Amino acid sequence: MSEPSTLLLKTNLKQLRLPTMNAEFEKLGRDAAAANEDYAQYLLRLTELEVAARAGNAVQARIRAADFPVQKDFDTFDFTAVPALNKPKILELARGEWIDQRANVCLIGSPGTGKTHCAVALGLAACRLGKRVRFFTAASLVTRLEEAQKQYHLDRVLAQLDRTDLLICDELGYLSFSRVGAELLFQVFADRYERRSLLITSNLAFSDWGQVFQGERMTAALLDRLTHRCHIFEMNGESFRFRESMKTKRSRKGDGKADSDKS
Repeated sequence: MSEPSTLLLKTNLKQLRLPTMNAEFEKLGRDAAAANEDYAQYLLRLTELEVAARAGNAVQARIRAADFPVQKDFDTFDFTAVPALNKPKILELARGEWIDQRANVCLIGSPGTGKTHCAVALGLAACRLGKRVRFFTAASLVTRLEEAQKQYHLDRVLAQLDRTDLLICDELGYLSFSRVGAELLFQVFADRYERRSLLITSNLAFSDWGQVFQGERMTAALLDRLTHRCHIFEMNGESFRFRESMKTKRSRKGDGKADSDKS
């Protein structure tokens, strides 16, 4: 291909917003010529690269929009530290069928047992499957709802949340809310019943959720909806953070003993 034609093709590909094809068409053209491929094979390989790049970019955009506090997958989760956790079932959930079924997930247990790690890993898996995900701590979600109500755009925020396939609410029960905040959170949860999926992590047993929703009626109504089609996992055990802290302390003591032996 002549230089003017190459420049014109690059201009056209840029205008058509095909950056991967623009970057790869010359190299693939040389490879196709060397392999004696026809034009259709060459064009297929070139478009496959563009499609793959767009798919990868879309996944990254969904992950950014989810606003995870960290990105952690199951390959770094220590299932042996939480023996009661059903590993096969958790990994099965990473396939995403439960979101298509509009079901929910609740991870209940003591602090530091990996609930947030599991929630993020399931959220990342959903993003890779093409699902729209949003991650909030319970406190930050309530704050956002209360501010939206004060500024008279609560309906817009609720509509944004409603468009998410999976809403993750982390650390429910760590902080108490005002009556208004509890009612707004109840509204978000209740509105998703059999329409969209929820994933909730909490350090409180269901019997203690009245502390959050400030009354038995509201709590009972929520749990009736939430647990109707819900995968519930208890995650109790020794805190990961506590265990790592003790390992670090023992390591330091060992290093100190080794230094004293040398001296």
